[in-house]
Amino acid sequence: MAEIKFEITQNIGFLSEGAKGWKKEINLISWSDREPKYDIRDWSPGHDKMGKGITLTKEELITLRNILNQLNI
Repeated sequence: MAEIKFEITQNIGFLSEGAKGWKKEINLISWSDREPKYDIRDWSPGHDKMGKGITLTKEELITLRNILNQLNI
């Protein structure tokens, strides 16, 4: 299996931490030398392993923010 090439260009924050130290984080990541996108996923300590996640463009992140702002929580 080919190695996944990525660069975390900005750590934005973390949402939670699991029992084994993995953190669900929001980062700006460049995948395969492409334009960085917003990314939400679990990371092991040291960022050497990653879980499944979601990658969003700036426009998608703005749309998500607007949807979340409409929730009555």
